[in-house]
Amino acid sequence: PASARGIGIQVIHKWSQLPRKRPLLVQKYLHKPYLIGGNKFDLRIYVYVTSYDPLRIYMFSDGLVRFASCKYSSSMKTLNNKFMHLTNYSVNKKNSEYQTNSDDKACHGHKWALKALWHYLGSKGINTSLIWEKIKDIVIKTIIASEPYVNNLLKMHVKTPYSCHELFGFDIMLDENLKPWILEVNISPSLHSNSALDVSIKGQMIRDLLNLAGFRIPPKVEVVSSSSSTSSSTSSLYGGNKERTKPELSADEKVKRAFYLAQRYADQDFLSSVLDILTPEDVRVLAESEDELNRQGEFQRVFPSQSSSRYLRFFECPRYLNILLDQWDQKYWNDRTKCISYLTALCQKGIHLGTSDPAHTVRSS
Repeated sequence: PASARGIGIQVIHKWSQLPRKRPLLVQKYLHKPYLIGGNKFDLRIYVYVTSYDPLRIYMFSDGLVRFASCKYSSSMKTLNNKFMHLTNYSVNKKNSEYQTNSDDKACHGHKWALKALWHYLGSKGINTSLIWEKIKDIVIKTIIASEPYVNNLLKMHVKTPYSCHELFGFDIMLDENLKPWILEVNISPSLHSNSALDVSIKGQMIRDLLNLAGFRIPPKVEVVSSSSSTSSSTSSLYGGNKERTKPELSADEKVKRAFYLAQRYADQDFLSSVLDILTPEDVRVLAESEDELNRQGEFQRVFPSQSSSRYLRFFECPRYLNILLDQWDQKYWNDRTKCISYLTALCQKGIHLGTSDPAHTVRSS
């Protein structure tokens, strides 16, 4: 538990082999993996969660493919051979037979680029888009599974929603039928670059991640020393430079949220009405989400999306902002220009700053 780099992993086949006096993480072994050149491999997928309420999940378009450095055998006699059964780079680099690869387009050596793998599989007539969609599906479900625990801690300990975001390293293995399985999720994926291949993929990923994260100027009361510059980027939809702390919702906004969260079996026609009257906080959240999406680079937002409605039922606790963004994307996913123009017009009127305009007040409508 809470370890890394293959430390402490054992492949066992008898109950008597279980250590008795220390904490364990036990997993069923995937004994029929998909092999390339006779070797096992796994995929390192980079997943960035920029926000937990609302939940927004991005996946990087490239990644790493890490191979075991010995040809695979399912024989019980080989269970102690970590170079055969583990795909961790930190383990296999110690094998004298380990072959390096510095070319992000090459399909040789014991580490490839993810895009190189897709090209290799595509050349064999395999539908790689389908595999990627299945990986997206299990990534989204895994993040949702942890969402209630993170959100509870966020409410207890975090002052602003900007302070809770994380880059995850998902380790995925494909079985003989090319079905993806999650091996583990790393909360601190290695960003070391030991080769030109690492630099090419991780460098681009980190650059896009920092752009995607954005930069928020904290409130003056939290600034210990004065800054030499108080300028801020004005590329956002509402051009503001203030940190948004946890929203102080108006009574009107609380009524709207309670109304939509009270409907347990709401249909699409009902849910779509959440966009009919946009409150100031609605406009702020939507504007921030559009700003963020505009900075995604080689990341792809997988939640919310035009098809994310089917995942809402997996949340332990429904959240109003997830419903809002889901309906927004259903309506505007294929026409971002239209939705940005609409939000820009609202922000130019100052709706996001608070309003008594009946068109944006739930109880007046």
